[in-house]
Order: sequence, then structure tokens, then C-alpha cells
Amino acid sequence: MAACMTKSFTRSMPSDNNRAMRWTLSNQITAARVLIIPLLALVFYLPGETGYISAATLFGLASLTDWLDGYLARRRNEITAFGRFLDPVADKLLVATALVLLVEAGRAPALLAAIIIGREIVISALREWLAQVSSIVHVSLLGKWKTAVQMVAIACLLLNEKIFGLNMHLTGLVLLWIAALLTLWSGFEYLRDARSELMHDPASPSGDPDHPPATNGNERAP
Repeated sequence: MAACMTKSFTRSMPSDNNRAMRWTLSNQITAARVLIIPLLALVFYLPGETGYISAATLFGLASLTDWLDGYLARRRNEITAFGRFLDPVADKLLVATALVLLVEAGRAPALLAAIIIGREIVISALREWLAQVSSIVHVSLLGKWKTAVQMVAIACLLLNEKIFGLNMHLTGLVLLWIAALLTLWSGFEYLRDARSELMHDPASPSGDPDHPPATNGNERAP
């Protein structure tokens, strides 16, 4: 199990093909996911059952495009630098928008939204920094489970109805708590596995000259 959750950091070798911004089918689907976000915000405020079903349907559709664009990019060998940039941005905008709407409507705890959104900000910054040192963070199995549980939880909270006697709101809250715990766990693993890269400054053998290491024998976070 631990082996499945381990992330590795490998050196990336950018190519001219990846650097080019190509308007591929997968990139078009990713862009469509971004366009769904303001529409989601609009239908969320429709009254009653209409708003619930419309918002949950749009969110579910957008979540499916997240899998579809990645599948098509790999299948058609159309992985581009633009797609690598836009895909995680679209995902985070979608999740953050949905969580903010749910918190505003009183259907999700603000604490859980802060944990999930805050983790995404930290990991995005980590990925950006690692990209500057030509490293790639490989997503762990735990990270994939976190994303899946998170998407289902948000969809249930947006639906906010009983389906076959099952309370979707309560189900969504339970799943959101689980997603928040997985979020913290996977975020810790990313930071732990990136520690060697974070502590190493290739420009200076002794690290950051403005922040010298502590001399009491204890390691200090960068």
C-alpha cells in the first residue's frame, strides 16, 4: 500500500512539441470545462430542485471532462505545454468555485473548504517550483482517491436532495470530511517527498545566503 502512495520526482526534458501551444481536441475539452464554471455559478442560484439538479449535473459533466481530456491527450499523443498548464487550473477553479458556493449557501463547512483550497494552493506552488528545477511530481494513488472522493462529495452537496431515500446532503458532508483528511494526508506526502528538492539550492552549496541554516542541529523549513 505504501508503495502505491509513493511519489517520485524525475527530471523533465521539454521538447519543441510540448512547448508549442496546440489547440488540440483535449485542450478544447479542458477549455470547455473552464467555460462551464461561470454557468455552474449561475444555475446554482436557480430556485429549489431546478438549481440543485442543474448545478450537480454541470459539475458532474465538468468532472467527467477532466478524465476525458487526459485520456484523449495520451491516446492521441497530444500532450502539450498549454494543456499541462490549463488542466490543473481548470480543475482547481472548478473545485474552488463549487466549494465557495456551497459554503455561502450553508451547505458545506468553511473549514473543510479552507483545507481543500489551501492544500491546492500549496501543492500548486510546489509543482511550479519543482518545474523550475526540471522536476515532475508524479501523482500518487492516494492523490487520485482524494480527487475522486472530493468530486463525488461536491456533486452530492450540490444535488442536496434525497435519491432513493439516501440523503445526498448528509452523504456529501461525510465524503467531504473524508476528502479533507485525504487532502491533508496526500499534501503531507507531497511535501515530504519533495523535501530533498526543497532543501537543496543548486545555486548555492550552503543554501540560501539570506537565510543560513540553523546552527543548533535542527533542520529548518525553507
